[in-house]
Amino acid sequence: MKVMTALFGPTDAVDRARALQEAGASGVFTFEGPHDVFTPLVLASGVRGLDVMSNVAIGLPRNPIQLAHQANDLQLLSEGRFVLGLGTQVRAQIEKRYGTEFDHPVARMKDMVGALRAIFVTWQNDERLDYRGEYHRHTLMTPTFVPGPNPYGPPPIYLGALGPRMTRMTAEVADGLLVMPFGTKRFLHEVTMPAVRAGLSAAGRADDDFEVVPEIIVSVGDDHTSTRMLLAFYGSTPAYRPVLDAHGWGELQPELNAMSKQGRWQDMATLIDDDILHTIAACGTPTQIATHIRDRADGVSDRICLYQPGPIDPDALAEIVDALT
Repeated sequence: MKVMTALFGPTDAVDRARALQEAGASGVFTFEGPHDVFTPLVLASGVRGLDVMSNVAIGLPRNPIQLAHQANDLQLLSEGRFVLGLGTQVRAQIEKRYGTEFDHPVARMKDMVGALRAIFVTWQNDERLDYRGEYHRHTLMTPTFVPGPNPYGPPPIYLGALGPRMTRMTAEVADGLLVMPFGTKRFLHEVTMPAVRAGLSAAGRADDDFEVVPEIIVSVGDDHTSTRMLLAFYGSTPAYRPVLDAHGWGELQPELNAMSKQGRWQDMATLIDDDILHTIAACGTPTQIATHIRDRADGVSDRICLYQPGPIDPDALAEIVDALT
């Protein structure tokens, strides 16, 4: 099983990427946190043999042309080892933090993928750019702005999804699905995968044309305080209630949400009991973590992303990788 894990910032990205690779990681990914999502990947792309992925860059506030240039350059720098992972985020973040529109996120993301594909085809095949979508329109590409054919081909596009509509659309148009870290085995197999199969069937695609990459929260050792806080943060978001509903924990979501609005972050963590903790997160020794990962991803994927509240210790990562192989 291929294992990817997170880079948390740009200042130590190269050294950190090398240390993670030496520990057995097949790749690294970044996410939209306190730092730019692409800068660490630019630095880490120079580490030979290491896959690099945005997991995820928030797509809706960005312009397809800007994304296409960033993705094309990362594909060049990494020598074909880059995956452009995009996601929508939730309404409050898009409207209040990014200051842009959130309406019809499924249709908007589908249109963005279409625009990116059209731009890549124009650059790769020296064709006229003429994309006229519902939300994006690109009809001009003068030679000054054309990078030319990428020798490694256009970068693959993966989408992060949770709900069935976004998941199904992802399986119809993208190259892969990035499964959100706040998830469980039951939700993956009973909700996510049926939507994937429906999307592939609707598009007439084969399973081999599409990759599913689960991201799993891991908590090494005995102290899971920070992981409980992370799960409480995710659980407070209405968009993640379906995961809780799948286990009969749905009423916890509005309670966590109300506490978050009061700034009671420490108190929220106390509501994440051991049952919730161990169902959503892979906790304990490296062997226990590997057992959880194999059980969840079995029959779904041979590549997973590991996510922690903070950087994972390379020695612990090495033990997890060894236990998975």
